[in-house]
Amino acid sequence: MQKQNLDAFARGLKIIMDAEGWKMKPLSEAAGMGESGIRDLFRYSSAPKVSNAYAISQVLGRTVDEIIQIGKSGLLSDRPEVPVIAVAGRVGAGAEVYLVDAYGKGNGLFHVACPPQLNPHGIVAVEVEGDSMSPAYPPGTILFYSREALGVPTEAIGRVCVCEDASGRAWVKHIKPGLEEGTFSLISLNPHHDPQHGVRLQWAAPVKFSLPPEFVKIVG
Repeated sequence: MQKQNLDAFARGLKIIMDAEGWKMKPLSEAAGMGESGIRDLFRYSSAPKVSNAYAISQVLGRTVDEIIQIGKSGLLSDRPEVPVIAVAGRVGAGAEVYLVDAYGKGNGLFHVACPPQLNPHGIVAVEVEGDSMSPAYPPGTILFYSREALGVPTEAIGRVCVCEDASGRAWVKHIKPGLEEGTFSLISLNPHHDPQHGVRLQWAAPVKFSLPPEFVKIVG
């Protein structure tokens, strides 16, 4: 990163941190830089690695260029509006959870910013409860998926999916065909949790994107 952009990145980062209440240690840890990464960036005016700058921007829900621009202008305003997605409920990863549609359209437990990798149209978000899908999807992970209709589409087989069984329990599991027609095996990624066999599903939808707990920032 060029010297002028480094200075602008550091200034922009400081402006954002002050405005949004970020402390150096939590932000540094959330970005995977250890406890002192942000502090050292400010103290020594050292250039962050490209990967670290990207990680910081991801945690803040901004782009590297946006942080640099804020540093150059000194203004926090005029940032592009980021679409938000309602977290509609929780899905069990070991825990037994019933997915109850208790919220109106656009509402939920809370809202998160739509990841830039996704088009928000038709996307649903849920929060993982339980540890049967750890370490890939630990408790608190936000999963994003889309579902057109009831049933288990072909593309769901052999993939990690959000699904609902015949009794109304919602799961996140690796789905495989069952021995009997119309049944499925729900496989956990955590080897300490036994698979479920012979499960009948109302629907299943492959996970499109996951947001680890440390990157989850509630926006409303």
